[in-house]
Amino acid sequence: PGVISHYNVQPVLDVLAASDRADLWSVSSAVSRIVDEVRPTLPRGTFITIRGQAETMRSSFTALAGGMVLAVVLVYLLMAVNFQSWLDPLIILMALPGAMAGVLWMLLVTQTNISIPALMGAIMCVGVATSNSILVVQFANEEREEKKLDAHDAALAAGTTRLRPVIMTALAMILGMLPMSLGLGEGGEQNAPLGRVVIGGLTLATFATLVFVPVVYSVLRRKQAVTEVPPELRA
Repeated sequence: PGVISHYNVQPVLDVLAASDRADLWSVSSAVSRIVDEVRPTLPRGTFITIRGQAETMRSSFTALAGGMVLAVVLVYLLMAVNFQSWLDPLIILMALPGAMAGVLWMLLVTQTNISIPALMGAIMCVGVATSNSILVVQFANEEREEKKLDAHDAALAAGTTRLRPVIMTALAMILGMLPMSLGLGEGGEQNAPLGRVVIGGLTLATFATLVFVPVVYSVLRRKQAVTEVPPELRA
């Protein structure tokens, strides 16, 4: 070649590729498999390195995974301050395993790879699922405080009364993500994992919020009196 490029002082031959019919993670995984097959046959001193957007994606993938864990921890601490309790935030977060199960189930059903948009969708599911669970737990606490109900009756009343608001919130989010999940249009497949993850995560998270969270509340709060929260700290 007329011009020899260098990377880390070594001469390199750049091979560029782009695809608009598949997400970046799928393309990167396919290229990595090909490189792994070819690498043993390379002459001594010759190396193949995958760079560009694929390299950036892998570093962002690690950062987002850590960000998701940090988001859960921060949400727990903020709720602990708001509820003046370490137990109520734990009950609220019981909806998150359902959300994560829904995320993995949808990725499996749609044969979608884990990608940056998929992780962003998972973080969105954490926020919405937590918000819906707060409605249930807060209402149960108010029922115990005002009507002197036991934990079981308060949880049952909360699940029944908050049924419509929780379903409306989740359904609005799911319907809004439906067009994106289909991956229509040029480049639509890039953001399709985000929509699919949100739909799957919120579907099971809603079920967990209305069924699992009240059950956990009735068990963990069975022998404990509700702590009155000062009016200025109530959401």
